[in-house]
Amino acid sequence: MIQLPDAGYAATTDDHAGVHAWFAEYDAAAARRDVEAMADLAVFPLNLVSDDSASEGASAQWDRQQYVDTMTHVMGDGTEDITFESVRTPVFLSAAMVIVFSDSTMTAGGTARQLRYADVLIKRNGRWAFQTMAQGGWGDNLR
Repeated sequence: MIQLPDAGYAATTDDHAGVHAWFAEYDAAAARRDVEAMADLAVFPLNLVSDDSASEGASAQWDRQQYVDTMTHVMGDGTEDITFESVRTPVFLSAAMVIVFSDSTMTAGGTARQLRYADVLIKRNGRWAFQTMAQGGWGDNLR
């Protein structure tokens, strides 16, 4: 019989601080439109989960180049400042796995947009990296 681990990992203050520091680094790279630095914070292949314009679920796996190409297109040409204000709720599954729910406001060119998404981060070699992104509205780009 397989011995399952105890549920309900109790994250430490350091666990939370590490995840919030990871997001600060990612958001700073996004604000600079440094897509290569954003990709450095991921594990590839990267899983994507979304829905499409027909309200159907969609998923895909991207390699690094596909992530860089898509995010370069999405992030725009860099003529507008981008800022992020986010409230993040990490749910730790273990010391090395966390699902982070984010409610964010992204402001670009004076226009604010509300975002809700979730990321799965895993710790490898002592550093967090994102492995799965889940956000509505990307599905038509995943086919």
